[in-house]
Amino acid sequence: MVKSEQFTDMKGMMQWMMAAIVGCMMAASCCSSHGQEGGGADQATDDVSQFVTLTDVVPDAILEIRYYGTYNFVGTRIDGYEEPTALLTRQAADSLRAVSDDVMAQGYRLKIYDAYRPQKGVDHFVRWAANIPDTLMKTYFYPDLDKSVLFEQEYIYEKSGHTRGSTVDLTLFDMTTEKELDMGGTFDWFGPESHPDFCGNSETCEYTGDNHKSPAGRSITAEQFRNRMTLRQAMLRHGFKALDSEWWHFTLKDEPFPDTYFTFPVKQLSK
Repeated sequence: MVKSEQFTDMKGMMQWMMAAIVGCMMAASCCSSHGQEGGGADQATDDVSQFVTLTDVVPDAILEIRYYGTYNFVGTRIDGYEEPTALLTRQAADSLRAVSDDVMAQGYRLKIYDAYRPQKGVDHFVRWAANIPDTLMKTYFYPDLDKSVLFEQEYIYEKSGHTRGSTVDLTLFDMTTEKELDMGGTFDWFGPESHPDFCGNSETCEYTGDNHKSPAGRSITAEQFRNRMTLRQAMLRHGFKALDSEWWHFTLKDEPFPDTYFTFPVKQLSK
């Protein structure tokens, strides 16, 4: 009787252990699948439901979508830009509306160069950068660089924050002069002259004139540096963070999709 009970207990224990092992394996499988579906760094989706057309939320914004046209560092329309419009996540657009109200009170409007960028647009940049002989726009955007260093010096990436939908490239438009505010350099210029701290301290907004990082000895004036800081401070006040290599590039601090990249094209969203 004792032996039979011991055998029964042992059999029950073995069944419990097998059930536990199977349960752990299933849990591990589910966790792995969930990681792939729920926010891994390589998660891709074409879901547009959380995006808005930027000008629906920020009607005062001016659009000059450079990658829809040919005046960009590639020299042709970029894949995935089907219409000259700008898309953002709802959260980023709402914060940008606050920026717009801020700068409008100072006599400026926002001018948008790029917002959400589909992955196929990033892929286009990568193909272009790998095609070393294609230097059509070198004079305008990277005269001081050999094209072969664009990956090495991190001007071109295989992934971009723009594909997450909460990053925007922009400048200020002066409503008095009816011209873009002079930032001392063009959007998408590849070089240290585009850094927010070029010729000044971007934290204190103090102009120093220090241009030692420029390989060609270029410089910007105190007024041009101040204009960059006007844009920067307005963006920082309303929940965006800056990039240390591009004065025009800002990302929502609390972006809603930090681990997702989107693949749908840039075109007007259906209402």
